[in-house]
Amino acid sequence: MSFVPPRILCIGTHHKTGTVWMRRVWRMIGEALDIPFVAIHDPNKFHRIPEMDRVIVANWAAQFAPELFARRDARFLHVIRDPRDVLLSGARYHESTSGRHERFLRQPDPALNGKSYQEHLRGLKTEDEKLEFEMHRMHQRVLDEMMSWPYGHERAFDVRYEDLIEDTECKLFVQALRFFGFNASECDAAREIFFDNSLFGGLSSDSSQGRVAHHVKSGKARQWQNQLPVAVARNYLNRHGNDLISLGYENDHSWINHIGVKQVGTDAHIGEAF
Repeated sequence: MSFVPPRILCIGTHHKTGTVWMRRVWRMIGEALDIPFVAIHDPNKFHRIPEMDRVIVANWAAQFAPELFARRDARFLHVIRDPRDVLLSGARYHESTSGRHERFLRQPDPALNGKSYQEHLRGLKTEDEKLEFEMHRMHQRVLDEMMSWPYGHERAFDVRYEDLIEDTECKLFVQALRFFGFNASECDAAREIFFDNSLFGGLSSDSSQGRVAHHVKSGKARQWQNQLPVAVARNYLNRHGNDLISLGYENDHSWINHIGVKQVGTDAHIGEAF
């Protein structure tokens, strides 16, 4: 079977796994290399993809049409994150954000007695209650998306958010670029964009405005060890312990023994950079 050059370059993330970061990086890469950037929120609308030349196709729930996975000219970059950190980041962001991009946060919900997601979350009294609510609602949706991805697909490059935020030499990102078929000069240009828009690079001293400013809190990995309340962690283990193993974040259930005591005053640091 002859080699088919990558043409349809698909970027898939999940909520609070670096979506704003990847959107910014790949839009800029597209502009720099004259590659159209197309965000397709409904995977069934894959027909919107141009039929000629390279194109960057993004879906921020990592949901792509089966027809795309079957195409030999399609490649996929898929970013996941430790679900426990996603839970912490999501709950804090959904409670505090003043941005208008996540419409579901402000829509009245009959199941919540007419309150919106954010109103209900803000009305809960304890951090445990807020995390439990998030766990059963938006977090469940995000985790379902992560679990449904076709891991091991020959034309997909799976990467962890935790590895990307420590990719200070951009070696991992360059691997993804080469997987997408970028030549040496294109890799150099895209690598610079990635570095300039990462917390270890250009954004380390950047006073970001706009949407990025709403997301930048702390990009550190394994926040759950000190930030996840013990009672919530136990419930998480019961609900999703096996999912953590399936995703490769744990080998067994012993992580519950490493949960630290939640310290007062640390809530402001729960977050996800981008």
